[in-house]
Amino acid sequence: FRPSDNPSTGRGLTPLGTGSGSKGAIGRTLPVAGDGPRSSVGPVSHRGVWWPAMVRSFRFSVQASAPRPAAEWREIGRRAEDLGYSALSVSDHLDAEMAPLIALAVTAEATRDLRLTTCMLNNDFRHPLLLAKQVATLDLLSDGRVECGIGAGWKTSDYDQSGIPLDQPGVRIARLAEAVEVLRRCFDEGPFDFDGEYYRVRGHDGQPTCVQSPHPLILMGGGGRRILSLAAAQADIVGINANLVAGVINEQVGPTATVEATDEKMGWIRDAAGDRFDNIELQTRVHMAQITDDPLGLAELMAPALGLDAEAALASPHVLIGSIGQCVETLLAWRERWGLTYIGLNEDSMVEFAPVVDALAGV
Repeated sequence: FRPSDNPSTGRGLTPLGTGSGSKGAIGRTLPVAGDGPRSSVGPVSHRGVWWPAMVRSFRFSVQASAPRPAAEWREIGRRAEDLGYSALSVSDHLDAEMAPLIALAVTAEATRDLRLTTCMLNNDFRHPLLLAKQVATLDLLSDGRVECGIGAGWKTSDYDQSGIPLDQPGVRIARLAEAVEVLRRCFDEGPFDFDGEYYRVRGHDGQPTCVQSPHPLILMGGGGRRILSLAAAQADIVGINANLVAGVINEQVGPTATVEATDEKMGWIRDAAGDRFDNIELQTRVHMAQITDDPLGLAELMAPALGLDAEAALASPHVLIGSIGQCVETLLAWRERWGLTYIGLNEDSMVEFAPVVDALAGV
């Protein structure tokens, strides 16, 4: 990599052998400056050139949830930290994966600075008072490293297996909104009362006290307007994803993960966030990631499972395929167009993408 004069890249790294424009990454499929709507973190015109008005540095997380012995689990966290990842995240489902808060407590013991992220806790599994105590305890014992990702629940099998009623999305999102308010009140000082449609609290003083003030960062997100609007109004980190309203990941989700769909989501977030938009960190979960010299050929094989053609898949902010240099350029294009700087990768991509993380983390 060589230094770049492009102010959108922070201290600036341009991959050798690639062009400076985003089209140099994976051909014509990438979003490029000037072809989409602008946000307050998006480009502004200066001397006829579009540059971001406010640029946040990149950071990366690894999602790992599969059960394994304690020594192996500790090593995952240590390896992620050594490779420059900012966080380890654990999901929250009833299938073959570990309980997120317990798993992250073990990671906290094995690492120094790695952030501990739940991505995402299903609000329907826990009362917010109990969750607040668990999150505050982990924040205390980890010296303030928790990121509390919480959602309204989406996976049909979680509800089928548990017998918990799968309410309509609007009901689950309204319940989540109350739960987040209760969480915040728990993290405040002193006792409080709360009267909502779904929760009632009397004289509760949330303990222990979190290390982070006023509370651990709250991560919320999704792919629909209601959940993204709630996240934009309440969360510190807003994650964009495909719309999982169907309760499964299949070919129906692809059309909700395109460039055009992402432009629309960013508009919802910007409108709901109002004046707080500049303070929100924007995250994306990358579901398909691989280093390859033939991104189009690989996309042609994989994209149909998501209901997309190869071109649309390669342009999606949930697909990161190409050479190391192409992936760096792709991520810079995502930041320029959408302000996305918190990049979530799966565990099986952790080592392969280490050079990308090394090039961009903190930039």
